[in-house]
Amino acid sequence: MEAKIHEGRNVKRFREMLGIKQEALAYELGDDWNQKKISLLEQKESIETALLQEIADALKIPVEAIRNFDEEQAITFISNTFNDQSNGYNFHPTFHFNPIEKWLEAMDENKKLYERMLKEKDDMILTLQAMLENMKK
Repeated sequence: MEAKIHEGRNVKRFREMLGIKQEALAYELGDDWNQKKISLLEQKESIETALLQEIADALKIPVEAIRNFDEEQAITFISNTFNDQSNGYNFHPTFHFNPIEKWLEAMDENKKLYERMLKEKDDMILTLQAMLENMKK
């Protein structure tokens, strides 16, 4: 037995998912639309094809999304698919690097930088001493 898709409810779901208010959708559909008319439309089980195309264009989604969206199938798909850490909520983080190694690498970089600075300082002192010697002559 195939479940009947409630197109009006699907319009409401997509509108809400996109964060669009009924008034905004009514504005997008034209002057003869208002919030009350959108509310009544969302209660309709079946919507005329031309009107459904206008709504889909206003929501910037394909008509097929409204026609074929089945909440039970979506919930089943999500519950069967996201059973590991791929659900976006990772309460047990896994590090792909060793923090101590990263800290040691940073310390090594600091040491190298410090050594370069000391060498440049020594080079600068030698250059200044040479300049002083040339001025004394």
